[in-house]
Amino acid sequence: MDLGASLPLWSCIPFVGMLLCIAVCPLVKDEWWEKNKQYAVIFWSLLFIIPFCIKYGIYTGAEEVAESIVGDYLTFIVLLFGLFCVAGNICLEGDLVGSPKVNVVMLLIGTLLSSWVGTTGASMVMIRPIIRANSWRNRRTQIVVFFIFLVSNIGGCLTPVGDPPLLMGFMRGVPFFWSFKLFPVFLVNIILLLGVFFLLDTRAYRKDLADGNRPDINPGQSHLRLTGTHNIIFLVMIVGAVILSGVLPLLSLFQNAAGEGLGIHIIGEVTLTYPALIEVAIILAAAFLSFKTTPKQIRLNNHFNWAAIQEVAILFIGIFITMIPALLILKSRGGELGLTQPWQMFWITGALSSFLDNTPTYLVFLTTAGTLGAASGVATTVGVVAPKILMAVSCGAVFMGANTYIGNAPNFMVRSIAEENGVKMPSFFGYMVWSCAFLIPTFLVDMLIFFL
Repeated sequence: MDLGASLPLWSCIPFVGMLLCIAVCPLVKDEWWEKNKQYAVIFWSLLFIIPFCIKYGIYTGAEEVAESIVGDYLTFIVLLFGLFCVAGNICLEGDLVGSPKVNVVMLLIGTLLSSWVGTTGASMVMIRPIIRANSWRNRRTQIVVFFIFLVSNIGGCLTPVGDPPLLMGFMRGVPFFWSFKLFPVFLVNIILLLGVFFLLDTRAYRKDLADGNRPDINPGQSHLRLTGTHNIIFLVMIVGAVILSGVLPLLSLFQNAAGEGLGIHIIGEVTLTYPALIEVAIILAAAFLSFKTTPKQIRLNNHFNWAAIQEVAILFIGIFITMIPALLILKSRGGELGLTQPWQMFWITGALSSFLDNTPTYLVFLTTAGTLGAASGVATTVGVVAPKILMAVSCGAVFMGANTYIGNAPNFMVRSIAEENGVKMPSFFGYMVWSCAFLIPTFLVDMLIFFL
């Protein structure tokens, strides 16, 4: 049955309610929200599950929820957990002083790192050092906001390891190094955003100095030391696990005679595949070994705690469950939207990726692109896709996750870590003011140069 064709739009109300809770509750009842967010997740999840089961049956409801949790959420949260743990055991120590030039360099390093250890890995490795370097300053919000823009999102566009949507493309026949074709777009965005950031941070830096804030050391006398470097091995393990999750399902060893993935049957058509199990096992092993082999003092120096990953785990299971009807409707009716131009694909994929999980959104529009009948281009399992269309879908999914806190999981984690360290971060809507002011104009430039 094509559930998406029969689902009414009002079935998305729990998803909208979930998003509004995330946006509004911290503004009006912050302390209550911190203690009770799990009950809001349960409430909105049940508000979707119960009516859905009444209309379509308990078995169908259980199958859809199991598909969301087992097929999407499990590997999503395990990957975040593994990267969070391993990155928390790597500490950049020293007396680095957060000046505008130093901050630009650190943002650039983190952005380049994102494509090779993932946006989450790069975010967790780099956010604490940049916060420590600027701990003497009062005006730091712009540093973390642009960190989210660049390191937690845009930097992940050059390889399938960088961001899950590109990994899904790789699993469907897009060549591994094809993403390098996105480098010109990547470069334009970096130049524009780092340029704007430098101007904003220079202005804030001068105000901090005028207020009498001074670092404890001379900026020219910085000494740096990286501790916990052996954990790079465990980061490589996690990256390898992600790559394997894209390669193993293509092997006949992990397929039955019908070409379907082998694994542990859960319910209906939901299966926890063996490649997914292998990925989870490798990531959890890397996290365990990282903790076993790293002195506790390194985590103390990093101010490591579990709050950020706990918040992501709780909120995103509610997001994954309540967005089921939105994704079903999109999957069923996405081809009816009349999207044929690269700029259209760029904006619709990006707009939906700002609020929905960008991986299924990418898959919906990759599939839509495969039905457009391109005479030449990239051969995928969903059809031949014109290169410009594929670039638009890829950039929209990866870049525009930066538009909201929920657009990409590292956004939430970075915000939580920043707040734990005394950085005043904007609210949900406040953050969107920043993204509308600086990201949307950048994406308009992308459209004019690359997608028209």
